[in-house]
Amino acid sequence: MKEGKIIILSAPSGTGKSTIISHLVKISDLSLGFSVSATSRAPRGEEKDGKEYYFLSEKEFKEMADRGEFVEWEEVYPGTCYGTLLSEVERVTHNGRNLIMDVDVKGALNIKKYFGEKALAIFVMPPSKEELEKRLRLRSTDSEESINKRLAKADFEMSFAPRFDTLVVNDELEKAVERTASLIRDFSSR
Repeated sequence: MKEGKIIILSAPSGTGKSTIISHLVKISDLSLGFSVSATSRAPRGEEKDGKEYYFLSEKEFKEMADRGEFVEWEEVYPGTCYGTLLSEVERVTHNGRNLIMDVDVKGALNIKKYFGEKALAIFVMPPSKEELEKRLRLRSTDSEESINKRLAKADFEMSFAPRFDTLVVNDELEKAVERTASLIRDFSSR
């Protein structure tokens, strides 16, 4: 069985990356699978260990990180870490599926560095900064302060775009999904 490859998508909040991914996973010939991330935070609500996340103590998480069991990880808040286990990447790719990963820019570049030619790093760009702001406001889920923070973070994140393998501009969802699917097909066939 041919080993699957790693597809990394990263984008500023509000760009539509999660929506693109939800469309991509429905395209059967892409053979996409997900990895379950690990975190040192406690489960919320109905979350189950091994389904939404692997829930680890902070000590367990750091010990696993020290042993090199993560392909990328970050301490997002003091004592709260998130990361991608190498064992999860292998679980998906060894079964011949392509692993699709939705990670922040730093995590994406770390994963690309770790896997090299086995990984395709795609940066999803908004059509413009103005359109991104419009989308964030239309969601009506964030305060003005939160929108301003997301826009400032978007500037920072977009500064990393040239370091990705390729860019997809999400100006029209259907076209962005088609373009991303085409990139995945081309990459998978190599």
